[in-house]
Amino acid sequence: MVRGSKNLRVIAGSVGGQRLTVPDNVRPTTDRVKESVFGALGARLEDAVVLDVYAGSGALAIEALSRGATQAVLIEHNPVAVAAIRRNLERTGLMARARVFAGTAGRALGRPAPPEAPFDLVFFDPPYERTAEAVGTDLALLAASGWLAAGATVVVERPGREELPPAPAGWGVGWRRDYGDTLVFTLTAP
Repeated sequence: MVRGSKNLRVIAGSVGGQRLTVPDNVRPTTDRVKESVFGALGARLEDAVVLDVYAGSGALAIEALSRGATQAVLIEHNPVAVAAIRRNLERTGLMARARVFAGTAGRALGRPAPPEAPFDLVFFDPPYERTAEAVGTDLALLAASGWLAAGATVVVERPGREELPPAPAGWGVGWRRDYGDTLVFTLTAP
């Protein structure tokens, strides 16, 4: 079931204030966490090409597009969430700057890089039930995919109680922030 969330909105930028649809089974990133992450990213958003893996409602990619990113590819396997993403992109008028891949992260990242690549910024927000080991495997797929620009920033969101998943070889670990039960950290591709 899809519902319009009273608590999920685009915070700032060209479509700031716009409400987004959230499927019932999707755990959206809270406004507090989004505001902090996007504040920390700052100028990296300008003209960035964004990849949103495990896109859910599409809120992170939509926020990035609203704040100056030029293009986004969103990966989501849940058909209800894919429909919500498309509705949100249409509602915000950002559909022309985004493309949705309906499939699993593993299936998507195992394919040749899409025309939008290389990606400067990646949002990697898998379901909290996904183990740190499985997330590490997905990050390794991303590292080997050829989809990333040199020095790309990968923003990973995990449950606060969990240890960090293993970073791919050669990747740098950037900042780490805890927000109650949410952990956000960045990785930098070589």
